[in-house]
Amino acid sequence: MNHLYKGKAKNILAWLSASLLILLTFYNTALGTRSFQFHIHLTADTIPEVKKTPVKMQLATDSVNILDTIPISKKDSLGSKPNADTSIVMVTDTISFKSSKDSLDAPVTYHADDSMIFDVPSKKLILYGTVSTVKYSDNELTAPQIEFDQKTNLVKAVLKKDSLGKVIAYPTFNQADFKSISDTIVFNMKNGKGITKGTYTQQGEMFVYGEKIKKINQDIFYALNGRFTTCNLDTPHFAFVSKKIKFINKKMAFTGPVHPEIEGVPLPIVLPFGIYPLSQGRHSGLIAPSFTSNQQLGLALEGLGYYKILSDNWDVVALGTLYSYGGWTAKINPRYFRKYRYQGNFSLDMQKFKNGFKGDPDFSTTKTFNILWSHSADTKARPGVSFSANVNAGSSKFNSLVPNNPTRNFTNQLSSSITYAKVWKDKPYNISVSANHNQNTLQRLININFPDVSFNMNTQYPFRRKEAVGKIYWYENIGVGLNSNARSLTSFYDTAGNITRQITDNLQWGATHSVPISLSLPSLGPLQVAPSVSYQEKWYQEKFIRRWNSTTRKIDTSINKGFYTARDMSFGVGLSTRIFGSFTFGKKSKVQAIRHEIRPNLSISYKPDFNKQNFYETVIDTFGNKATYSVYDRSIFGSFSQGKFGGISFGFDNNIQMKVRNRKDTSEGAVKKVTLLDGLSITSRYNFLRDSFRLDVISLNARSSLFEKINITANATFDPYITNEQGRRIDKLIWTKKAATLGTLTNGGISLQSSFQGGDQTKKPNNQSVLNNDPSINANGYPLDEYQQEAAYISNNPGEFADFSIPWSIDFSYSLRFSRIPSSSNPGSFSTSLFQDVNWNSSANLTPKWKIGVTGSFNITEKKIGVLSMYLSRDMHCWQMAINIAPVGNFKFFTISISPKSALLRDLKVNRTRSFYDQ
Repeated sequence: MNHLYKGKAKNILAWLSASLLILLTFYNTALGTRSFQFHIHLTADTIPEVKKTPVKMQLATDSVNILDTIPISKKDSLGSKPNADTSIVMVTDTISFKSSKDSLDAPVTYHADDSMIFDVPSKKLILYGTVSTVKYSDNELTAPQIEFDQKTNLVKAVLKKDSLGKVIAYPTFNQADFKSISDTIVFNMKNGKGITKGTYTQQGEMFVYGEKIKKINQDIFYALNGRFTTCNLDTPHFAFVSKKIKFINKKMAFTGPVHPEIEGVPLPIVLPFGIYPLSQGRHSGLIAPSFTSNQQLGLALEGLGYYKILSDNWDVVALGTLYSYGGWTAKINPRYFRKYRYQGNFSLDMQKFKNGFKGDPDFSTTKTFNILWSHSADTKARPGVSFSANVNAGSSKFNSLVPNNPTRNFTNQLSSSITYAKVWKDKPYNISVSANHNQNTLQRLININFPDVSFNMNTQYPFRRKEAVGKIYWYENIGVGLNSNARSLTSFYDTAGNITRQITDNLQWGATHSVPISLSLPSLGPLQVAPSVSYQEKWYQEKFIRRWNSTTRKIDTSINKGFYTARDMSFGVGLSTRIFGSFTFGKKSKVQAIRHEIRPNLSISYKPDFNKQNFYETVIDTFGNKATYSVYDRSIFGSFSQGKFGGISFGFDNNIQMKVRNRKDTSEGAVKKVTLLDGLSITSRYNFLRDSFRLDVISLNARSSLFEKINITANATFDPYITNEQGRRIDKLIWTKKAATLGTLTNGGISLQSSFQGGDQTKKPNNQSVLNNDPSINANGYPLDEYQQEAAYISNNPGEFADFSIPWSIDFSYSLRFSRIPSSSNPGSFSTSLFQDVNWNSSANLTPKWKIGVTGSFNITEKKIGVLSMYLSRDMHCWQMAINIAPVGNFKFFTISISPKSALLRDLKVNRTRSFYDQ
């Protein structure tokens, strides 16, 4: 039962009168309830139970208003509603008195499970029960026994033990964000000050224990003989112990001399004072380094830096590494974020390494850099407008020189893309402008594509009426669209020098325009008919011509600069349909049915030869062999196809599914679908107007998923023509000799991917976040660091991200690719090039606290290991140990790291790193 108490009398007589009035009112009201046991030392006759409306009671500082509501029936004895001028009125009695100066500012709500004693002479209230509570303002106290002294405004709470001395319940105290569990609690309800003994509390990720804790206000408290740790056990595995500690809630903690303890054993390490941040979210500060060693670069002070908050929308991380042999790395990473608008980050990395020592014949110095920039905009900020950037560019040698990072050392492709796009509201067209870059760090070739402009207009129906009334005529479904693309491209080698000259000499530009014309017709029974007309035009900047020089017996080339155009048109009609077939089994069979779907398609098209003048034939070798080329072979968008085309394109796709009884569902008719074949397609085309080789190569593609675990994809290309003794194709179909074949297999491939893991598949994995170990952690939703950095850190330190809830797991992929070409050394035969490789990522729990994992790749064709790394991880409750090894590659290394799991103490770690470099 809850009681509302407020105020005190100025003198004893007034106080007793008010208290007696409260008690009598409470006693009269509480007779109808059994949820509260009130101990009273008075003998009274039993009062008959009277049903009344609740008595609203308030003891205020200036007066006491007791409103006794007389029950009023909604209808009188005759069953009619009472009149508005009824003589029954509510009477209010008022007792007014002045409050004392030390009266409380807010109501006190108290509750006892067992009993309550109200000692009027001594002005004490004692609550008993397993759960007794007192609430005042934002203070809430829960304990098995609570004593409130009105004279001093002190509340005292103590723990409760059973007959064997075992603690049944502890007092707990909550005030705003401060929560604690103690043996004894004494505090002043008016000013909020108090003292506790044997107190446990939590500040963010920090667990604090104090033999005595003195609370000054809701933000500041002091601890005597205290310890703090990130271990949540009553007897923590480790802790920092200090005689005097000052805490500022959610901000900072300050200590005098402090020393660490491991399993209760103090270590002979004493610091004169300590300052510990407790605030959540972002705050500026130093980033602690770690000590590593590298065979090539020497000892290193790695990751020393500073994190600075520039504004609510900007922050920056600066990191550096110093090597004892004279090398260094530096990184500056500003980041920005504006909620519901945009977010991004920029990173500039620089490296300077020395190879050997001065005076050595092979001494050299290498300077490299790398730029990363990512930007994304919220689509709701500017509807119809988008801007995004993903830039990764820099020196070709940068990745190969990054220490202790085999994943990045083997990365030889860099690419960038910056795109602006706009869609006009209520308009049928849109535009996008982009700049792209790709870089091969092995060849040291850099390609730049800027600008790349695309303009598209959605299909328009020029013959359609604005307000269609009645039947829509067939010509109103004629649609016309437009797709245009203009692009410029250049390239240069970063080793050749004179980059500006290379960019100018290699600059290319071009444009293409396409006008598709379509007609939507209703289906003809099971057939869907789709006529189409297409017009294309391309713009070129040059003509590239090859000529055989009989004097030098070589091919000479010439380039004619200018503005050139070429056009092409095609006409066609397409037909498609779907064919279904099924085979059912008996009711007792596990397999209920097999369903086969065939999706054939056929298109008839005609393309006139508008570009005959753009093709020429020339001798290519001393044997007089000739080849046909286009004058636009070197252009960005390529040339149109040669000759006329009047023929058919055909193909079909297959899908096979099976219905089986679901073992997990025993209800009648419970079945599940199992896909046996996701797709099996065969495509080709036949040109009636070609003078020879009318049938094109036949393409086959297949895809399936076995047991919903193994994904398989395969492709193959078949040549339907016979080859002569020299390996050249002759215009004779292979089916004249072999009927049961698709042709000569020329190239193909197959790939498999799968993933298996043990444990309960319904549980979510307990993966740790990358941010828990990232020095640039932020808690306010700021953008993450660049993907490459995070992926590299996880790859190099997988032991720190081990998930012990998964007993074992394995991910693997296998790829096989092959090609067959006529052999030059053995005419009439074919030479086959075969490439195979396998990648895997596996892990297993040796014990519930030990995990081992191996990640790697193997080139089966060359019998060579690509990337191989291993890790061993140990879960030590509040600490973790990780051993990472990379035994192969140009950079071999191993690391041993022991650190707390908490991000708050991520810099408190024991780390040892050794790396080795193979020339």
